[in-house]
Amino acid sequence: MARAMFEYTKTVLEKVSFNKDLFKKELEKAINRLLPYEIKELYFWLKEFTINKPDLHTCLAIVKY
Repeated sequence: MARAMFEYTKTVLEKVSFNKDLFKKELEKAINRLLPYEIKELYFWLKEFTINKPDLHTCLAIVKY
């Protein structure tokens, strides 16, 4: 079940990446739902995902693992 939540979180973040504020809000919700090891994995995924999206780079600071 937990893995499904992680995959769902990535899907949601990809879909809302057009809006920085919405992305940040969904990221904060995800951090509250995910397990600690998933948050660490999410951080590495975010680094890769936001390489070409400089406006989303600031959201990396929200994720603390």
